[in-house]
Amino acid sequence: MIKRLGAGTLMFESRPRIAGYASVVGRKEAEGPLCELFDKIYFDSRGEDDTYEAAESRLQREAARIALEKSGLRAADMDCVFAGDLLNQCVGSTFGMMGFGVPYLGQYGACSTMAQNLLAGAVFVESGAARHALCVTSSHFCAAERQYRFPLEYGAVRTPTSQWTVTGAGSCVLSESGGDIGISAATVGRIVDLSVTDANNMGAAMAPAAADTIMRFLHDTGTSPRDYDRIFTGDLGMVGSELLYDLLEREGFADFRGRHDDCGLLIYNREEQDVHAGGSGCGCCASVLCTRILGDLARGALHNVLFIATGALLSTTTSGQGKSIPAVAHLLRLQSDHA
Repeated sequence: MIKRLGAGTLMFESRPRIAGYASVVGRKEAEGPLCELFDKIYFDSRGEDDTYEAAESRLQREAARIALEKSGLRAADMDCVFAGDLLNQCVGSTFGMMGFGVPYLGQYGACSTMAQNLLAGAVFVESGAARHALCVTSSHFCAAERQYRFPLEYGAVRTPTSQWTVTGAGSCVLSESGGDIGISAATVGRIVDLSVTDANNMGAAMAPAAADTIMRFLHDTGTSPRDYDRIFTGDLGMVGSELLYDLLEREGFADFRGRHDDCGLLIYNREEQDVHAGGSGCGCCASVLCTRILGDLARGALHNVLFIATGALLSTTTSGQGKSIPAVAHLLRLQSDHA
């Protein structure tokens, strides 16, 4: 049963279970601190394909295949798949998932897509609309650069506030039972726009949306950051994380900083890898969730965490027209059965 708490938080009584999860990444991600946790690594940016876009679809397929295998379920057992990416019309997901033969719902929330997929999947499982749901999200550095900025051959200089789009995919199998990790609550984000126009500073655009969703959840549940083992944001990077601290401290949440980690800062080593302000992209928080976060919950190192994925809702068209960058952030509360 789903209960609505406060202004916009959903409580899942039976806690839809994460029965299996997997992450597949590229070379640069394998050179970072989470190398040993990934399920599969492609050291060639095109993998076994002719284009970067096809390579991204392969990342999704492999992440989904491995997650299904780890869950003990088959594609035929899935009642629905929620999939999304950064490419126009979500073609990375379309071509990635069409071979599975599972009813498909394409999702777009920019870099917040993994949380959006899991939120929608949890609603389906909790309500009985699905017994099992597959959630998968991806991004690819080369495909995203070509679509949003400049082709790699152009050799554009990146600004200090820019972030590196992760080449990776994460997938989770949600089920009515099975697995030690459940989704107990979720808050759907609102579109927040504080008139940031710099497309090379995604952290500044997304931090206000993250702050808004976090504060709404804490208000709805009557909790504080101290009530959670860790709070993970999607890919704010260094700039966005510092802005988030400032925004929350102004509202009285001075204890947030000590509880927080950002996926964009966890996936790379900024001191040794040329990623400027950190990682970004749909595959950023998806890859970290399906390695570090769920792994720590599964082994009992963490028991009660918040996962907030953030997305910048821009396009090359709106940026070219001088529009600002709206953003959104979706929140999930993940709990482990380990005492």
